[in-house]
Amino acid sequence: MNTETVISKFQRYVINNYSRYPIVFVKGKGCWLWDIEGKKYLDFTTGIAVTNLGHSHPAVVKAIGEQSRRLIHVSNLFYVEPQVELAEILVKHSFADKVFFCNSGAEANESAIKLARRWGRVNGGRYKIVSALGSFHGRTLGALSATGQKRYHEGFKPLVGGFKFVPYGKLEPLGKALEDDKVCAVILEPIQGENGVIIPPEDYLPGVRELCTKRGVLLILDEVQVGLGRTGRLFAYEHYGIEPDVMTLAKALGGGIPAGAVLAREEVAIHLTPGSHGSTLGGNPLAMFSGCAVLRTILGDGLIDNAARMGEYLLERLKTLGRKHKELVKDVRGKGLILGIEFRSKEVAKEITRRCMEKGLLVILTQDKVIRLLPPLIVSREEVDYAVGKIQESFGEVC
Repeated sequence: MNTETVISKFQRYVINNYSRYPIVFVKGKGCWLWDIEGKKYLDFTTGIAVTNLGHSHPAVVKAIGEQSRRLIHVSNLFYVEPQVELAEILVKHSFADKVFFCNSGAEANESAIKLARRWGRVNGGRYKIVSALGSFHGRTLGALSATGQKRYHEGFKPLVGGFKFVPYGKLEPLGKALEDDKVCAVILEPIQGENGVIIPPEDYLPGVRELCTKRGVLLILDEVQVGLGRTGRLFAYEHYGIEPDVMTLAKALGGGIPAGAVLAREEVAIHLTPGSHGSTLGGNPLAMFSGCAVLRTILGDGLIDNAARMGEYLLERLKTLGRKHKELVKDVRGKGLILGIEFRSKEVAKEITRRCMEKGLLVILTQDKVIRLLPPLIVSREEVDYAVGKIQESFGEVC
């Protein structure tokens, strides 16, 4: 088939709930993708922070092949050996004592919400959860209710009750919200990725941790997008010298195989008792074995340091470019390998995105004005230079 045929069949058979670019990818290797027509692209989207090791990484390919020949699925009515292996790695490299496995970020956040309410029920009958304006926690009804963006709520009301919202990055409104003795938890993203790569002040998360501890409230960190090396640390909370009570992961966890996880302290985790929550496919052997390969590679191949180093280099190059084009660029920001270029107009942001793709560089347009860049953790200096060159060319054509 060719591009036109695939798109035609999609329009005939697939529900049209995505705005898709007219590209059909058929092969990937490292930081690069090839479409059905043979054109090559540098992938700075990583499937929205999923393929952190790049495409067809040998460790992931090997793990999937080996496990698929042994056992792909067995239900959680039985013990699953790769779950133990992956849980042990996660616990030994985080604050957590226990892990629950599911299939996606939305499921992980849904599970964390339920866990917080189970904990709150036996701790004063608390059930309310405070979230941030501009947040994105997923599209299941509970996770959607925790999402602080009205546009995602349209057509789905009434939402789940018990959620309240405060401005992101500000401690005073959060402190007032926590005066409500029915609040059981606060859920936050260390960086609001979907909202345009919004990075809070350095004292924000430490302040949130202090407020939650003072009020006896759980702190849930949604690291679905920014965890697993993306920010130049294994987990983003490590930048701030704090630890959450609960953390959610997904996206990069399975190396492209659907996988999600909720990590929690023992005293919180005990409230998910047998029968209280579950997932048929969550923690299946294939996803878990792939996840083990992902974590071991990130931890063992120097990729966290590479993410920090390449992220700093890319950020500086983009800031230099932004200073040269102040008429187009409002701000450039990032931490590790999650970066955003905020433009002054929606039209320019859209056009730069389109031109980058035409030139073989894949980026993400979010919030209409922000280009989000999510390079693989394996990205090289030469690939960063290539990307900046394509962005610079696009700027030159738009000016």
